[in-house]
Amino acid sequence: MSHTPSTRRRHVRLALTATMAMLLAACGGKQQEVHFARFEQLLFETPTSQLPDALRQHRSEFDSKLLEIRPTDPQYMQMLVGFVSDPVVRDIYQTTDRLYHTLGDVEQQLGKALARAEKLCPSIRYDGFYTLITGDYEDYDHRVFCDDHNLCVSIDHYAIGAMGGQYEHFGVPQYMQRMLNRDHIAADCMAAIARANILLPDGELTILDHMVAEGKVLYFLEQTMPNTPDTIRLRYSASQLDWIKQNTANAWGWVVSNQYLFTSDLSAFRTLMDEGPKTNALGDGSAPRIGPYLGLQIVKAYVKRSHCSLEQLLVQTDSRQILSQSAWRP
Repeated sequence: MSHTPSTRRRHVRLALTATMAMLLAACGGKQQEVHFARFEQLLFETPTSQLPDALRQHRSEFDSKLLEIRPTDPQYMQMLVGFVSDPVVRDIYQTTDRLYHTLGDVEQQLGKALARAEKLCPSIRYDGFYTLITGDYEDYDHRVFCDDHNLCVSIDHYAIGAMGGQYEHFGVPQYMQRMLNRDHIAADCMAAIARANILLPDGELTILDHMVAEGKVLYFLEQTMPNTPDTIRLRYSASQLDWIKQNTANAWGWVVSNQYLFTSDLSAFRTLMDEGPKTNALGDGSAPRIGPYLGLQIVKAYVKRSHCSLEQLLVQTDSRQILSQSAWRP
């Protein structure tokens, strides 16, 4: 059957429309709207005498159990006024606000990642986003915290690199300072969301349980932030990433030969899972946190063989079964 020029043009338009639809689907569809409510800006830009009224006025904006605002509690307000009046804390705020007065790029990156996450795991839905200043730099492991629907960023943690030596007494090690910057905020947020949605087995956790759980976190980041560099998702320097890729088999053999997988020993946990400049037993130049990286390889092999969804993966609690069914060997 012959086609008229108008018919051919219509077919071309339909083909282009279908192609664009597939491209949009591949890119993760629409972006979720993410806007951080800036609690620290409200606190430090409001005269202390007006803080109770300001907190009452803006209470709906910051209505989250993560913040627990209590403007009618005299003890709470006394503590809050003392905090915002501290000259060191005010200096921290000024430095932080200079760097992070706006977070549009982070909000956009996080919105895209959350859209992918919600498509893969419909039960994941976050609609409350907050920033604050804690000044508690030794607690850098909890710079992002969340519940089922709300997420909060201790934004001053990400200003540490710009603060210089004057705050060395806060005890943040050099190897951590490399990761406390703008580039890591969105990935840290998505990692916190992953951990909040991963089920863990009952009872005392083994090293394998921890490895697989953190492997799931890293796999979650791969699926929701595919365009983010590995160095950001894995929190490795370029040289550390090269090392672990070249030494995966040696690292796995060392873990197995030391019978670490099924122990709950705290020192083994710290060796394999904690942040650090290296894995001491594996020498200078080695990568730290080899447990999560090995866990990621196990998880990826398990997903490939089991064809489970991301949502199914997050609620699978049997790490031995995951290891066995993965059949992973470096």
